Amino acid sequence: MTLELYHAPQSTCSQKVRIALAEKHLEWVDRRVNLAKNEQLRPEYLKLNPNGVVPTLVHDGNIVIDSSVILEYLDEVFPTPRLSPTDPVRRAQMRAWMRFLEEVPTAAIRVPSFHLALATRFNALDEGKFRKTEADVRPLRKNFYRRMGPKGFSDEDVAASLDELQRTVDRMEAALDKGPWLLGADYTLADIIVTPSIDRTNDLGLSAIWSKRPRVTAWYARMQARPAFKQAYMPGSRLSEFMTLKPLHVAVPA
Repeated sequence: MTLELYHAPQSTCSQKVRIALAEKHLEWVDRRVNLAKNEQLRPEYLKLNPNGVVPTLVHDGNIVIDSSVILEYLDEVFPTPRLSPTDPVRRAQMRAWMRFLEEVPTAAIRVPSFHLALATRFNALDEGKFRKTEADVRPLRKNFYRRMGPKGFSDEDVAASLDELQRTVDRMEAALDKGPWLLGADYTLADIIVTPSIDRTNDLGLSAIWSKRPRVTAWYARMQARPAFKQAYMPGSRLSEFMTLKPLHVAVPA
């Protein structure tokens, strides 16, 4: 049995898969993908993952893509310890959380991440060259990059993403009234999926979004205390470790 993970330390989607692998005490072959060099767009990688993003899991030669799909795959193939409820109704509740978390905070956190840390890489490019060399070469994120442009996202786009993150922590705060985890007593894939979004808001200096939500604050502390979290967040996992974050000119919700 061989598990190979194509990933990048700073990728939030890679982080959630690394947490799950650590929770299940699985050994895996580290296939590091350098996003700064666009290695995820090289032909050999696109044969594995035509979306041109990380992560990609290869299990005994079988390719699994999309981070949430990988999480469910790991939980089915390696069921101990379980990361999803045994009861079908509770499992459906977990999956509803998963869909919300992928639709809202996972997408929303990309905007301030790129705006504050990554867009500065492209400031010297004009719009035409940026589209040709950076945006249009991306199978999945072409229009995301076009919307960002070489100067970063508009204030409206940043404000909208922060509003989505605020909506997420408000929903989490309400759910955590019933227990230490999003599904009460059950620690599940839902908790794993939202962790990188919360950690990234903290790394970007945006923790005001959730700092006044005591249940979310306590949940984040519990997540950080788990051995799997510490294993998953290897050196280079946080943007602030290797990038200078530019100031944000949009009010942060609180």
